[in-house]
Amino acid sequence: MKKTAIAAIVLAAGQGVRMRSALPKVLHPVGGRSMLAHAIDAVSALSPQKLVVVVSDQGQEIGDTAKALKANAEIAVQSPPRGTADAVAKAMPLIEGFEGTALVIYADTPLIEPETLMALRDTLATGASAAVLGFRSTNPGGYGRLKLDGHGALTAIIEAKDASREELQIDLCNSGVMAIEVDFLRQALPQIDANNAKGEYYLTDIIALAVQAGRTCAVIERDEEEVLGVNSRSELALAEAIFQNRMRRKAMAAGVTLLDPSTVYFSFDTEIGEDVTIGQHVVLNPGVKIASGTEIRAFSHIEGATIGSNAIVGPFARLRPGTDIAPDARVGNFVEIKKAVIGEGAKINHLTYIGDAQIGARANIGAGTITCNYDGFNKHTTVIGDDAFIGSNTALVAPVTVARGAYIGSGSVITKNVDEDALAVARSRQSLIKGWAVRFRQSNKANQTNKTKKST
Repeated sequence: MKKTAIAAIVLAAGQGVRMRSALPKVLHPVGGRSMLAHAIDAVSALSPQKLVVVVSDQGQEIGDTAKALKANAEIAVQSPPRGTADAVAKAMPLIEGFEGTALVIYADTPLIEPETLMALRDTLATGASAAVLGFRSTNPGGYGRLKLDGHGALTAIIEAKDASREELQIDLCNSGVMAIEVDFLRQALPQIDANNAKGEYYLTDIIALAVQAGRTCAVIERDEEEVLGVNSRSELALAEAIFQNRMRRKAMAAGVTLLDPSTVYFSFDTEIGEDVTIGQHVVLNPGVKIASGTEIRAFSHIEGATIGSNAIVGPFARLRPGTDIAPDARVGNFVEIKKAVIGEGAKINHLTYIGDAQIGARANIGAGTITCNYDGFNKHTTVIGDDAFIGSNTALVAPVTVARGAYIGSGSVITKNVDEDALAVARSRQSLIKGWAVRFRQSNKANQTNKTKKST
């Protein structure tokens, strides 16, 4: 089957007033990235020769984001908003001279799979001039309805506000996503009028124009979940839930054990190897890579971190961006790590902060250890060598190096470098005053007695 060239037109000019947000609707995240990014990523899988994002006159932030995502993205402005056909018309000058297929999608429809867009494109190779992505709904409500003839060809799209009572009984609905021959699109757009209930120029009218011209139009169907459009916070939450369920199923199919799947949250770019076990209430924010055989225990929060094979993290661990955990390392409960490399087999088992640091292989970091990395102006690095032992409740004031095999006595404040295999102890000498506790208790009891007598 011949694969025609693609010009992708992403419609992002909607105002999104129901979101009640200063952030443009299509920049709200699903799975750790904006809905706009999801849409652009989906069409990018088809390697479009042209990529046009249509924004409103208030949409500079959207346009800037699109350019940051894809440098070759071109921005068209629709002002005022006058419907989807008008929005596509604003994009047409930017694909002047292009021959092939125009793929029209919406930036607030973040769950469409690239394979679906490929199937929509390929439908045109069978002879159709336009192909529409449809879905079946038990509650079609305000969706446009797709009318088919006796052979299953699409004959019209009827907007709900313009539909008859009989047409409203149709359960095959329009997602708005279309693939259209560009030559026909150029011919048809000027013929679309605003003679409808909303007084807008509907791109959906192009189907009726195609049929009048003796052309064939087609429909491919997908599940309603995939074509969910987001217009409110509740729909955004629904899209997030659908996305997370997809990611959970994908992870488990790839050999990951989720002890309580509904409580594990993924990001769009999460990478997990086989035989990884993830406990309850784990959050994986963007930039996480977990190698095979590792265990992430309950209530851990991980972002921008790489974790090697057969490591153990958590429970209640927080790994922040720039963390690199080597194979067989142990990171325990209430440990926070930021911008640090943890060597192979190293142990940081509890109640510790490690920031801007390099921890050597097999090093042991005792409970309550802190790398004091910030002086109020700059961040500084702590280096701990292989096989070093850091006693509990140690403060390492960076920049400082603890060399290979060195020991740090518990309760120390280390401000100078420690040599290889040396012992460093930096704390006040312990004093012992015999009988002090008895005198202290007696004195306080006497004071309490006096206070009681005075109050009576």
